[in-house]
Amino acid sequence: MSDRTMRRQVLLFISLLSLCSVFGQVTYSIPEEMSKGSLVGNIVQDLGLDVKRLKTGKAGIYTGDNAEYIALNKDRGVLLVKERIDREALCGQTTPCALHLQITLEDPIEFFTVTVQINDINDNIPSFKKDEMKFRISESAVIGAKFVLERALDLDVGVNGLQGYSLKPTDNFQLKLQNQQDGSKKVEMVLQKHLDREAQDHLSLTLTATDGGDPQLSGTMRIEISVLDVNDNAPVFTQEVYKVTIMETAPKGTILSTVSAIDADQGSNGKVSYSTTNTLDDVPVMFQIDEENGVVALSGNLDYEKAHHYEIHVQASDDGGLTDSCKIIVEVTDTNDNHPSINIMSKTNSISENSRPGTVVTIFNVEDPDSGENGKVACNIEEQMPFLMKTTSKKFFSLVTDSELDRETASQYNITVTCSDEGVPSLSSSVTLTLQISDVNDNAPVFDRSSYEAYIVENNTPGLSIFTVKARDADWNQNARVSYMLEDSSVNGVPVSSYVSVSADSGVIHAVRSFDYEQIKDFHFRVKAQDGGSPPLSSNVTVKVMIQDQNDNPPQVLYPVQTGGSLVAEMVPRSADVGYLVTKVVAVDVDSGQNAWLSYKLQKATDRALFEVGLQNGEIRTIRQVTDKDAVKQRLTVIVEDNGQPSRSATVIVNVAVADSFPEVLSEFTDFTQDKEYNDNLTFYLVLALAVVSFLFITCLVVIISVKIYRWRQSRVMCHSNLPVIPYYPPRYSDTLGTGTLQHVYNYEVCRTTDSRKSDCKFGIAGSQNVLIMDPSSTATMQRIQSEKSFLDEPDSPLEVGIL
Repeated sequence: MSDRTMRRQVLLFISLLSLCSVFGQVTYSIPEEMSKGSLVGNIVQDLGLDVKRLKTGKAGIYTGDNAEYIALNKDRGVLLVKERIDREALCGQTTPCALHLQITLEDPIEFFTVTVQINDINDNIPSFKKDEMKFRISESAVIGAKFVLERALDLDVGVNGLQGYSLKPTDNFQLKLQNQQDGSKKVEMVLQKHLDREAQDHLSLTLTATDGGDPQLSGTMRIEISVLDVNDNAPVFTQEVYKVTIMETAPKGTILSTVSAIDADQGSNGKVSYSTTNTLDDVPVMFQIDEENGVVALSGNLDYEKAHHYEIHVQASDDGGLTDSCKIIVEVTDTNDNHPSINIMSKTNSISENSRPGTVVTIFNVEDPDSGENGKVACNIEEQMPFLMKTTSKKFFSLVTDSELDRETASQYNITVTCSDEGVPSLSSSVTLTLQISDVNDNAPVFDRSSYEAYIVENNTPGLSIFTVKARDADWNQNARVSYMLEDSSVNGVPVSSYVSVSADSGVIHAVRSFDYEQIKDFHFRVKAQDGGSPPLSSNVTVKVMIQDQNDNPPQVLYPVQTGGSLVAEMVPRSADVGYLVTKVVAVDVDSGQNAWLSYKLQKATDRALFEVGLQNGEIRTIRQVTDKDAVKQRLTVIVEDNGQPSRSATVIVNVAVADSFPEVLSEFTDFTQDKEYNDNLTFYLVLALAVVSFLFITCLVVIISVKIYRWRQSRVMCHSNLPVIPYYPPRYSDTLGTGTLQHVYNYEVCRTTDSRKSDCKFGIAGSQNVLIMDPSSTATMQRIQSEKSFLDEPDSPLEVGIL
């Protein structure tokens, strides 16, 4: 390329449009195959731009789908070749060939179209697809015979493309060109002089194709012509029949025989070619023959069992079409190349485990297509299996049981039957049978333990799950389905079913009642597991249930004894030293373990600085010297707690008398006893009085209503009677005006409580009011004075009853 004179044509077309953008167009023409970095054109100069404008406008090239063959140098304002351009690869035979680019600028937006035409250079020579063409032409060919030649191909276009052909030498042939519709030319070689094989049996010609480039390029192809002799003699085989013996295991390519035929002609007429003429059998597939030397070789796989004998028909022909034939007889000998074929005639997939020895499981038919010893077959199975192979006939075998079966030992057998022939080497085949052993109920359920111990905390909720017993049955399916039940027994004379129950399916033991550790600490019973076989088998196991203690009982104080009517006090002499044992609080807890561990604490005390309680033993001791200033009456409240979670407690009141003599203690504690009795009696009588008052009130209402009804009926009777009215004055009748002679009635109401130190006595007096004040220190009890009834003059006046 560097030695050539390249001419660059630049055509510039710029058109300016004043619609917010400027548009221009420039066209360059460059030859193909220019080196990288070669100048395409000065775009700044051709478009009338400034180099600075390229930079400020952020000039860019848009190539569309084309590869980036052209690059823009913004510093110089020129277009350069970025990649080598091959016109033939880019455009093929299309002309003209051009690259279309767009250059864009911003601020303001400008758009320029650049077209780069790629000019062809003569860089491709005319070429033929083949280096040579061979023709076989009989010496009897007529003048004017035409022979079509291959056309050449030139990738270049225009004057650089293919322009013409030439043929040398031209003694016997001349070249003829014919124009085609697509613009190409048909090349033919025409015989213009008779051929003479005896004078020249071979011709070599050269076909040359040239283009119109500068310098001119060309390509050649050799034409080899063989002159054929006129055929007047047929080939003749040396023998008509060939016999061959071959093993069926012979590999492909094994040579069977070589046939030979002689032709008296010279040249091509004396050259014999061989072929097979079998068309209706598989000889063409199994055998092949070399066309030139007549070597017959094996091309397929022989199988004695399919064919023992072959006949190969071979034909010998010369180039003139004259032929002769012979045949090859091929005998195939047998080899041990077939494995025995095992066919299952009858098969049992499952057999009961109680089947007797000799039971037939499967019947086989075994075939071996080989002959003689190669076809004799014997079958056997693996050792240490309870089965045996028996020969029924020449080709039939049976598999039978040889001993007793046990499904629990082996529930399934994979029996491999191997059949071998007597060939050398021996060939064998095998088949694996899967035989299921069906179950018989011959195993009883077995618990996973010989006995069980279960634990449950007392005060449980009825229905709580205690424990689960599990028994397994080595049998299968229904025979292994285990059900659980309680055996009849009693606990302390009560049926065990009132204590626990067992789930028939799962073996879960539930508590029927709530247990109390203090009443029963443990008990045992038996659970029976029974399978679902027929007849069913069973086994049993002992379950011992241990009741665990719960802190559900508070401590009970044994000493000092707490009574409601009497008071017990401990005496401490005033001369008692520090650590003097006053008394000991004794308590017990019917719970067990840490729930029964008791601790003692002083909760309340008249004087906390005087006494203490032993934390573990409950001993009450003085912690300082008793003095005269200490009160005689000391009241201690001791709390006793157990160690349960949560803990429970009890309290006890210990009365301590700090005195040296009993009379001093007696005088001091008498008032205390009376006060306590007074409070208890007061509460009782207040409740009793409330009940009596309610009863009397209801009674009075009933009486008043009854009297009203009675008087109303009497008045009705008297109004309708003619008898005179005689007034009746009841006893102790009093005049309401105070003029009568009878005494007035006094109504007294007394309310007291027994042993009360302070009481009030109130008297209600008709016509006047008088108050009787009782001595507050009096301890006597006055009886209630019944009130007398007073009737008023008017018949409709109500009955008055005085109640305090």
